[in-house]
Amino acid sequence: MQFSSTQEAQNPLDGLVSEDVYRTLEAHHLLSEKGVRDYQIRQKFREMRDADVPAYDAIETLREEYPYLQFDTIRKIVYKLNGRK
Repeated sequence: MQFSSTQEAQNPLDGLVSEDVYRTLEAHHLLSEKGVRDYQIRQKFREMRDADVPAYDAIETLREEYPYLQFDTIRKIVYKLNGRK
């Protein structure tokens, strides 16, 4: 997984794994870029919903941040409709 210099300073899985564990997993190519992205999308969605942002608006906001993803793709990510529970 390749990150820019600003992303290198951040652990996108902060709160889930420590910085040391994250760096070790990254160094050994044991992280899925898509999995990390989906985790971040779910976290942002939950934060917006906790702030009383309607689900449709939250998904549209995420579409602006991830313009290469379709509305339904983001909906599947945040509601885990991709076959995994």
